[in-house]
This record gives sequence, C-alpha cells and structure tokens, in this order.
Amino acid sequence: MSTLVLELRQGEMMLVNGAPIRFRTKSRIELTAHVRFLFGKQIMVPEDATTPARRIYFALQTAYVGSESERSRGISAARDLIGDFKGATTSSLAAEILDRALNLAEADDCYQALKLARRIIRHEDAVLGRNSDE
Repeated sequence: MSTLVLELRQGEMMLVNGAPIRFRTKSRIELTAHVRFLFGKQIMVPEDATTPARRIYFALQTAYVGSESERSRGISAARDLIGDFKGATTSSLAAEILDRALNLAEADDCYQALKLARRIIRHEDAVLGRNSDE
C-alpha cells in the first residue's frame, strides 16, 4: 500500500471524500488509503463559480469529492455545462480539452478532469482579459 504525505498550512482547507477540514495549525498528514481529496487552491467554493469555465470546474469538483448522489448530479451538470461552453466557444482546442475532461470524469478520473478544467479557466480568463488566480 502506498501512502501520500501532505503538509498543510495553518488555516488551509482540505476536502476529504466531501467533508471539509480546516487545519488550525500547520499539519503534516499521511493518507494511507485511497481517498478523494482536494486542498488549498484546488478547492472552489460555490460563490467563486461565476463564469462558464468555473461552473464546469465546480461541477467536476462535486463529481469528484461529493457523495454518490452528488457525484452523479455533478457529472450531469458538467455534461450540460460543457455542451453549452462548446456551443459558445470558437476554440477547437478548448472544445477538445473539455471533451477529454468529460470522458475522464465519466471514467471516474475526476482529478485529471479537474486539471483540464483549470486549463479552460486560464483560457477563459485570457479571452475575457481577466487575471487568473490559478
């Protein structure tokens, strides 16, 4: 069995199987079993899902760390949002990346899908002339 050791700063947040955990002190943790987790800047709160690409990311995040029912709703929402985004974009590369992200999510590899969704957020920020905080 492989383990993963993470060092988290005081005040940092982590989602483990959908449960939010905030660290009161600097901590070093060891994950010794398969777990769905995100931490730090990987976590998007609902209030930050303000653009089409960010809503896709949030839906995929829900599919990754949510409960079973939340996961299926997250995949369904991501599918709809990706379809809308692809219909509005002129970038064939963005559409291709979103197709790959959806395929990964449907194959239960949402972590990799989230990485691709972060690329789409950066693309969207560039098109809209926004500073990306990623």
